[in-house]
Amino acid sequence: MAFTDYKNIAQVQKEFAIKYREESFILVEALEPSASFREEFEFNRENIDIFSSEASRTDLVITPILREVYKGFHTQYSFWIQKPITYNEKLTGAPDYIIATRSALGKTVLELPLVIVVEAKKNDFEQGWGQCLAELVAAQKLNGDASRPVYGIVTDGELWKFGTLAGVTFISNKEGYTVGDMAELFGAIHFIFTSISATG
Repeated sequence: MAFTDYKNIAQVQKEFAIKYREESFILVEALEPSASFREEFEFNRENIDIFSSEASRTDLVITPILREVYKGFHTQYSFWIQKPITYNEKLTGAPDYIIATRSALGKTVLELPLVIVVEAKKNDFEQGWGQCLAELVAAQKLNGDASRPVYGIVTDGELWKFGTLAGVTFISNKEGYTVGDMAELFGAIHFIFTSISATG
């Protein structure tokens, strides 16, 4: 079965015996994006209906935001879009985005997946989190170290929600962040990147 076959968090919990809780684990320090990013994003928002389709949200909102924060970590991590991963027949598919350990062999080799990002298709966060948690389970198993946290982000482009899986416990961050407060959103994503660096 593919990651997209998981329709909600409870389905993944039952299949893999994962506990669930909510807390505020992200400590946000506002991080202003570069002036060039702001200018480009505002141009797109003023002149293009950036939330009109999945393609526009992906190309004009989600990818640019992730890429901008990733720039500060590109020597440590690799950034993948639609890269297939497989642990077994139940955990297989292509996450929308993966942040992984950078391979000494170069950008063409996928190493340990550390952050999974899923676009909430049709703004369906319930299914988005089911898919994301299944992908986090696969990442955890591929990494071979259940104690090392892996992080998930589910977004429809406008709202961004965060979670983490460590051991058999998934924690959903109580707060979500929006593009309406770009500095706060950048700070939340930056916190995730810094966290994986600290546990590496």
